[in-house]
Amino acid sequence: MTITLQPEPEVGFTVLVPALPEVVTSGATIDEAMAHAREAIEGVLALYKEQGRDISADAETQIAHLTVAA
Repeated sequence: MTITLQPEPEVGFTVLVPALPEVVTSGATIDEAMAHAREAIEGVLALYKEQGRDISADAETQIAHLTVAA
């Protein structure tokens, strides 16, 4: 799943997930932002499953590819 890490001066990084627009999170460091992203993605996927919503194949893949906005 592709995520976008956007640097935020003096704050850290904002994380967006194009395949899951509900996921918007952040962290002071890249590692913290990634951990928060993983938790948020897992939560949204669980909600989708509870609601019987279709989860695309892209949404089911593990976080392996990162796009870092410069």
